[in-house]
Amino acid sequence: MQYLMQKFIMQGFGDQIFQVESSESGLGIQKDGNKEFDDDGKPKRTGNVWTASAHIITGIIGSGVLSLAWGVAQLGWIIGVATLVIFSGITIYTSSLLADCYRSPLTGKRNYTYKEVVKNNLGRVMYMFCATVQYVNLMGMVVGYTITASISMAAIQKSDCFHSRGHEASCSVSHNPYMIGMGVLEIFLSQIPNFHKLSMLSVVAAVMSFAYASIGAGLAFAKVVSGHGGRTLLTGVEIGAGLTAAEKIWRMFRAFGDIAFAYTYSQILVEIQDTLKESPPENQVMKKANLVAVATTTAFYMMCGCFGYAAFGTDAPGNLLTGFGFYEPFWLVDIANACIVLHLIGAYQVFAQPIYSVVESWARRKWPESEVVTREYTISLDKKQRLVISLNLFRLIWRSLFVIFATFIALLMPFFNDVLALLGALGYWPLTVYFPIEMYIAKNRVGRWTRRWLGLQLINSMCFLVAVAATCGSLQGLGKALMTYEPFKVKD
Repeated sequence: MQYLMQKFIMQGFGDQIFQVESSESGLGIQKDGNKEFDDDGKPKRTGNVWTASAHIITGIIGSGVLSLAWGVAQLGWIIGVATLVIFSGITIYTSSLLADCYRSPLTGKRNYTYKEVVKNNLGRVMYMFCATVQYVNLMGMVVGYTITASISMAAIQKSDCFHSRGHEASCSVSHNPYMIGMGVLEIFLSQIPNFHKLSMLSVVAAVMSFAYASIGAGLAFAKVVSGHGGRTLLTGVEIGAGLTAAEKIWRMFRAFGDIAFAYTYSQILVEIQDTLKESPPENQVMKKANLVAVATTTAFYMMCGCFGYAAFGTDAPGNLLTGFGFYEPFWLVDIANACIVLHLIGAYQVFAQPIYSVVESWARRKWPESEVVTREYTISLDKKQRLVISLNLFRLIWRSLFVIFATFIALLMPFFNDVLALLGALGYWPLTVYFPIEMYIAKNRVGRWTRRWLGLQLINSMCFLVAVAATCGSLQGLGKALMTYEPFKVKD
C-alpha cells in the first residue's frame, strides 16, 4: 500500500518532475544481468494478481458504501440490484480496456500514470481535459470527506446522548466544530512533505474502511433476521403523501450518482498496474485482478445496500451509520463511526497530496531561486534529533490556505448524499468509461460505424446520459437543501 500510494502521488501527479529526474539520473535501459531493475531502470516490480486485487479493493471501498442502502431504497429491488450489477459489469469491462492501454502502442513503453496513458493515446488536449477532471474530482473528494467525517464525529456524540437520555430525546449537535477540528488536524498533517511519510496512516485507513462497512452490513443483517426489518417494495419509495412523482425521479437520479461514486476508482488503476511483474504480461494479470476485485466489492456492496434496504425499507437513512436506524449496541455504532473518521483522516491526504504536488512543482519551476519556495527548515523535537520536522514557508502557507478553503466549502454545503452523487456523476463517466473507451478505439484503430465501434459508443453514450441525470439530480437536491439551510447553525 505504501509503495502504491507513493507512486500515485509522486508519479501520477508529478510526471514532469519524474521525467526530469529520470533523464538526469541516466537510468534508461536495464543493464544485462541486473535483476534489481526493470527495462526502464526503475526498481524491479514484484506485484501479482493478488496484490493488485488487494490494492483495488482498498481503493474502491470507502464512505460511498454507506449511501447504498438509501440508493437501493429509491430505486427498489429490481432497478437497485440491476444498477449495482450493471455498474460493476461496465467497470470490469472498461477497466480491461484501460489495462490494454498501459503500454504505448508504438514503442511498447510503460506509462506510469493515468494521465500519461491519455496523453500518449489521445494527445495533449485530452491530457489537459483528463487532468482537469482529476483535480476537480480530487478537490470534491476532500470537501466530501470533511463533511462525512464531521457527520460521523457528531453521530458519536448523539449516539451517547440517545443511550443516556432515551431514543426520543432531543440530541441536537452542530457539525461545524467537528469540521473546523478536522480542518485544523489536516493542516498539520498536510505539512508532511511526501505521503510516503504517512505510510502507517494509510494502512490504518485501509483497515478502518473494511471495519465500518462490515459493521454497517452486520447491524443491518442482524435487524433483518430479528424480524424487525422495514417495508420494502420492488419499485422503491412510493409516490404519495410527501413524495411527488418529480421528486421520486430526482431521488432516483441522485441514487445513480451515489452508486457511481462507489465505483469511482479508475484514476489509480494505471498506478496499480505499474506494480505488476513484467511476466506474465501486465495487461493479462490486471484484467484478472480487476475481475476479482470488482466482483468481491460488488458482493460487499450488495450486502450493504440490500441488507440496509431490507432492514429499514423505504425509510432507509442517507448514511447507514449516522441516520440512527441503529441505536444499540451504541458502543458498536460509536466504533463504526470512529473507524469512518480515522479512515477519512488518512483518505483526505491521499486525495489532497496530488493537488499539493502539482502546485508546488509549478512554483519551483516558476521561482527556482526563491527561498520561500525552495528552502527547507528543519526542527528537531528531541535532543538526539531522532524526530525531525521539515518545514517550507510556501508549503505551510499554500497547504494551510487550501485546507481552510476546503473546510469553508464543506461548512457551506454539509449534505452527504447530494455531494456524493455529484462527485460520482463528475468522476465516473469521464475517468471510468469515456477515456478507456476512446483510448482503446485509438490504440486498436477501431473503424467508425463498425459493430465494435457502435457497441463501445453505445456504452459510452448510456453512461454519459446517466452521469448527466445524476448531476442534475444532485444539483436539484443541493439547491433544495440550500433553500432551507442556514449555514453555521446547529443541525440535527
